[in-house]
Amino acid sequence: MSDQKTLKIYNPFNQELIKEIPMMGKKEVMDSLETAYSLFQDRNNWLPAFKRIAILEKVQEIMKGKIEELTKTAAEEGGKPYQDSKVEVTRAINGVKIASEEIGRLTGEQIPMGLTEASVGRIAFTTREPIGVVASISAFNHPLNLIIHQTVTAFAAGCPVIVKPASTTPLSCFAFLEILKEAGVPEGWVQIIITDNDIAESLVTDQRVNYLSFIGSAKVGWYLKSKLAPGTRCALEHGGAAPVIVEKDANIEEMIPALAKGGFYHAGQVCVSVQKVFVHESIARKVAGKIAAAGEKMIVGDPLDKKTEVGPLITPKEVDRVEEWVDEAVKNGAEAICGGKRISDTCYEPTVLWNPSQDMKVSKEEIFGPVVCVYPFTDREKAVEIANSLQYHFQAAVFTQNLDIALDTVQKLNATAVMVNDHTAFRVDWMPFGGRDASGEGLGGIPYSMHEMTREKLMVIKSKLL
Repeated sequence: MSDQKTLKIYNPFNQELIKEIPMMGKKEVMDSLETAYSLFQDRNNWLPAFKRIAILEKVQEIMKGKIEELTKTAAEEGGKPYQDSKVEVTRAINGVKIASEEIGRLTGEQIPMGLTEASVGRIAFTTREPIGVVASISAFNHPLNLIIHQTVTAFAAGCPVIVKPASTTPLSCFAFLEILKEAGVPEGWVQIIITDNDIAESLVTDQRVNYLSFIGSAKVGWYLKSKLAPGTRCALEHGGAAPVIVEKDANIEEMIPALAKGGFYHAGQVCVSVQKVFVHESIARKVAGKIAAAGEKMIVGDPLDKKTEVGPLITPKEVDRVEEWVDEAVKNGAEAICGGKRISDTCYEPTVLWNPSQDMKVSKEEIFGPVVCVYPFTDREKAVEIANSLQYHFQAAVFTQNLDIALDTVQKLNATAVMVNDHTAFRVDWMPFGGRDASGEGLGGIPYSMHEMTREKLMVIKSKLL
């Protein structure tokens, strides 16, 4: 009888076992690393740009024929509703397209010579080359699209990549690797590992790894960064608390659908979900009531049901945590305008909390659940100060019809991106994306990741003819 450990994958809505996958031991993982490292060391067998482009174009075509299959896999294992999972799949296909097109933009530049007597008779230019082996550790909330961002970017940049999908949602990753294989990606260039965290740590901290792409908790990300081998570059994407500032002149009717979608999309399990909404006191109660009314209308349930708008949390333990945080806030003076209760072991009601204390967990930490907190303010400067007081700074938003107020707020909010008259969870895959301070470092976004996964090499040619 085998003593090999297995990973059990459960449907987050009904907790049924979907699949059981064998886990890899340390030797198997290190063999994968040696394979990737050997590929990178053998420069004669690097994949030329035109081959990478052709393969990624084939990947797109194969994915277009599997949209329904990929959608159901992502929805079943990750709990994101069918309609949103389908959007994720179409985004993923476009992400492959963006990466294939970006290959031709991985260029260097000419460096001027002859500006001093010592530099006469020379011509210089830079080229970009792959950084080396990439190790990617992924998260559950976008089980296909995050894998695209963490593997296709590396492959497109010319790097061998080893990816560890989230332990709750590895099936989309397996499906995608089969597509890569069908499209002609040579063996060893993109590998998947299913292993425990200690072995994964041994992988990413090995000196043969040149780049770590990590999406997940701040605690784990910063810990891994502290253990990286000298010279290993990293991009860390953690969470945020996504503050929104709403001035009294904001267009409420246009704003409400955006805030409700931004707060309750994927049951709030998005690193830039709308969480803290600071609203001018003259309209605050009205705005809170309208977000609550929108939340109450949303259909919560089975993600495979095409009518479902809000699915389950990833595990029952997360429902318990959200319930505890909301109960704590209500016991200490917050009002649950809507929701505030679990629906089942796996689902929680879309919830709007009125003015929870700033020392409650819902105000201090990333909720990662379907909960929006609304705080009235009289002084916008003070609201911005409170928004900036947390250690997490990722994406933020401001709603106003006044251009000067918008620009002033954009400048004063501590964030890597500020949306004007849109929710904090807006993203397209070609824009820069990432947190600052405790929320992460380095940039995501397909073109930006690809550039970070390459490095410049300078060539200086000396000639009497120059």
